[in-house]
Amino acid sequence: MAVLCALLALAAGALTLGTPYVPLAALPHEFVVTELRLPRLVLALVAGACLGAAGLVLQEALRNPLAVPEMLGVSSGAALGVAAPLVLALSVPLAVQPLLALAGAALGGALTLLAAGLGRSPSAVLLTGAAVTAALQSALLVLMVLADQLDLQLIYRYLLGSLSARTWHDVTGLWPWLAVALPALALCAPVLSVLRLGDDDARALGVRVGRARLAALAIAIVLIAPVVAVCGPVAWVGFLAPQLARRLRPGADAVRWLPWSAAWGAVIVACADLPARLALAPVETPVGAWTALLGVPAGVALLRARGRGHPPPGGGRRARPAAVTAPRDADPGERRTTALPETDGGTR
Repeated sequence: MAVLCALLALAAGALTLGTPYVPLAALPHEFVVTELRLPRLVLALVAGACLGAAGLVLQEALRNPLAVPEMLGVSSGAALGVAAPLVLALSVPLAVQPLLALAGAALGGALTLLAAGLGRSPSAVLLTGAAVTAALQSALLVLMVLADQLDLQLIYRYLLGSLSARTWHDVTGLWPWLAVALPALALCAPVLSVLRLGDDDARALGVRVGRARLAALAIAIVLIAPVVAVCGPVAWVGFLAPQLARRLRPGADAVRWLPWSAAWGAVIVACADLPARLALAPVETPVGAWTALLGVPAGVALLRARGRGHPPPGGGRRARPAAVTAPRDADPGERRTTALPETDGGTR
């Protein structure tokens, strides 16, 4: 209910506020609303939902709250796939840009998994992803050096994530990708709940861990790449939205968290787009700058609050209590060391 109220309030503010101000009664009749503000709002909601769902998929598959698209080479690879033709003066139709973003995201994710041993260790995947991200961002910096002044401004704004001048054409370009991703998400969510138990338990339940992790990355790529192609890499939405979903539903599993994470992602991007459009009016600032500015501190605060309460399932090391030794007055022949049972609730 709170998310629905937040969405309604954000929708009213996004459609009425700005230059010119449009009263609620005049919304259906204003060109600036129907052709500029409304498609921008719909795009913000769809993009945020995709990023929030992708963030939860990656975090659950790797059992780490820091496993976000920005840390696994996915967002940087997609941005590189879109920015390279612009700098190299290659004429690319708008309909092909999502395919270029998909190829770049797949390249970044594949490099991460291959370098980490096909995802056998979640921690190795995360660390390798950070290195791959740094390499791809270096390639983007090289492209920015080669670009002329006009292209440089376009690339800079694109790399920060922007919803400026988006139309209904940009919105409709996302629906085919969503038609592919939504059924895959429905099939993937139960497997994510099993992966949270740890690799050994998941294998014991019949899950092929390496393939499941690879499939989760593929689904995240299908969700992220079209958004990056249209809006650029809107940062850290995939980090904050799952944290909010877990905070409000602490006893749930991935199946129940997934729609909440998507809903919170939509709220985050729509909320960040208001100051992006109005804070320095008439100059628009990139929405990705606001999601990073507000999302990272909020996400860290949620992680700290969660850590003070109780460790997340699947989110920490197994606690191994110290060995217990028999009393000193026992028979020397009977003295032995035994270990207490391991506490369940950690990563193997």
